[in-house]
Amino acid sequence: MAIIEGFRVKNFGVLKDVTIGKLWAKEGAPLTPLTAVIGKNGVGKTTLFDAFGFLADCLKLGVEEACDARGGFERIRSQGQGGPIEFRINYMEETDAFLITYNLAIGLDDGGRPYVLNEELARAKREPNNFNPSHYMSLTNGKGIVLRDALEGEDVGADCNGTPYTRKSEQVELEDKRILGIAALGALKSHPKISAFRQFMENWHLSYFNPDAARNQFSIGAQPHLNAKGDNLGNVVQYMEREYKERFQGILDNIAKKIPGIGGIDTKELEDGRLLLRFFDKGFDKPFYHHQMSDGTLKVFTYMLLLNDPMPPPFICIEEPENGLYHKLLETLANEFRERATGQKNTSQVFITTHQPYFINALSPDEVWVMTKGEDGFASVKRASDDELVRNLCDEALPLGGLWYSDYLDPR
Repeated sequence: MAIIEGFRVKNFGVLKDVTIGKLWAKEGAPLTPLTAVIGKNGVGKTTLFDAFGFLADCLKLGVEEACDARGGFERIRSQGQGGPIEFRINYMEETDAFLITYNLAIGLDDGGRPYVLNEELARAKREPNNFNPSHYMSLTNGKGIVLRDALEGEDVGADCNGTPYTRKSEQVELEDKRILGIAALGALKSHPKISAFRQFMENWHLSYFNPDAARNQFSIGAQPHLNAKGDNLGNVVQYMEREYKERFQGILDNIAKKIPGIGGIDTKELEDGRLLLRFFDKGFDKPFYHHQMSDGTLKVFTYMLLLNDPMPPPFICIEEPENGLYHKLLETLANEFRERATGQKNTSQVFITTHQPYFINALSPDEVWVMTKGEDGFASVKRASDDELVRNLCDEALPLGGLWYSDYLDPR
């Protein structure tokens, strides 16, 4: 799996300059496969969550529409700042020994409209003393150099050992400076590394789960993956039942064991071909259908179904999964996230924002980042394990959530 090792945001709301994880020019450990950001209300957790959503919208819609969806560029840009909105992602591909970095800067053109000021995709070796990145793409104002696969028989030269180059650099100019270069060039087979990064971002799952939407009567038609709101839950069930019948029933049985009060889960096919989920509540003879279940039960089921996707998204981002859940379910849910977020092949990296001590109890200090807000109104963040006192208390078997509740993680 590809995994994000570091993420930097500049001039995006209260995130004037925030980095989590490891960047090439910064010492520290990379993000863990399961990462949680905690903090009091109003410190910037939602803004950090939306930074990922904004990037996904920039890829899907273009930078102007992504800004307009949030009230416009000036409402997004940090107050009092005049520079561009900037993002940096460092990640490792599953089969690549190199770190990949993606840089994006969004500014305003002469007409006051958002556009892509700078965009880069590059790689470098992991050795800190051998930092010599090579660019797959480097664009300024829509113009620049990209590296593409050489065509058969094309003269591209050779290295010092006489080995022919397999890639060729060329000048490009994009027609629309409001569209990301990875969106335009990543659609071409001749740019495999750009295409790989585009697919990586396209497959992010940013959860805006809505229990009422998940209860809606769904249309006929199998769909392989859950969408952001979960309103295609029935379509995914239909797909799983059709493509992975035996495995799917095992998934349902496993989920039923972890939801209190549920004795079993199965499906019922309607005459028009749709499938309904049936929940067998302990103590009742007749089952309940998914549109009759509580918000919490439906939410836990949906998260676990997402994690058990045979082709899971590489990156799952969830804001406050604890909302609407019984507090004793939270540790079970956290352990389920960790079980699936292993950093191994065909698993997901899970990124969560929360302030629930019961959820945090199941996490280690390396997995938790504490976000605070300074007197200037801007956010800062640090890893819990960077605090020696916190590390020592956790080594003495004190639960991390208890330390958070007692203000050891944020004593102000």
